[in-house]
Amino acid sequence: MNENDGSKIYFDLWRLIPDGDPIVTHSSQLFPVRRDGEPAMLKIADAPEEKSGAELMVWWNGLGAARVLEHQDDAILLERATGSRSLAEMARNGEDDEASRIICKAVAGLHASRGGALPQLIPLVHRFRSLEAMAHCEGGIFVQSAVVARALLSEPRDIVALHGDIHHGNILDFAERGWLAIDPKGLVGERGFDYANLFCNPDNAVATSPGRLARQVTVVAEVAGIERGRLLRWVIAWAGLSASWLIEDAEDEHVEPALRVAEIAAAELSGTGA
Repeated sequence: MNENDGSKIYFDLWRLIPDGDPIVTHSSQLFPVRRDGEPAMLKIADAPEEKSGAELMVWWNGLGAARVLEHQDDAILLERATGSRSLAEMARNGEDDEASRIICKAVAGLHASRGGALPQLIPLVHRFRSLEAMAHCEGGIFVQSAVVARALLSEPRDIVALHGDIHHGNILDFAERGWLAIDPKGLVGERGFDYANLFCNPDNAVATSPGRLARQVTVVAEVAGIERGRLLRWVIAWAGLSASWLIEDAEDEHVEPALRVAEIAAAELSGTGA
């Protein structure tokens, strides 16, 4: 910890002791810490979506998500995951169905009704601006993804507070507390959106492997209680959006796999397979 950085005030305020190397992302700063001997994670948001996500974490109140121990301004102190299991490793090693079921159960917990007014959240339609722009510039599957997204967003169903970035790395093993979510983006919209990203994960090889998407769509649709065709439409929309962001971020090596997921889902929806 740098004595001059913005984290010092929170280390002092919440009596924190460093317990690992800081992690800096494009949108936040993370500090593994201990407080009164217990492991925790200090997160300081640098981007609007992270600040919205922090408000949502507070609202969830530890039900389905990591518990917020403290929060002030752009900082939250979270309980830290200490379990040894990994959903990504499960998906890569013969337990893909079980990993998907665990994710669905966690997401259902996040979407469950709660008392009190929702915090200020970002409307889901705002997330798809990049896809609309890319469809105009690139054409092809981006156009199909944008058309599907537009239709879904125009007539949303089951509107809830959304995590916004559900994948195998954002549902962690909290030991006796079970599998809990971290790192939400703080959106509001149709609940089906929160299941779409797991089909692009845990990595490109798994996501695009033959037959994988069709099988996992069946598993997720059943466990989550979502009509299979509508779930496939969310996958098409999400995969196109993901590819749009990857192009914007110059992560070119991941663009083609994301587009491949969109194509597989489109073929599955049309009944032609892929």
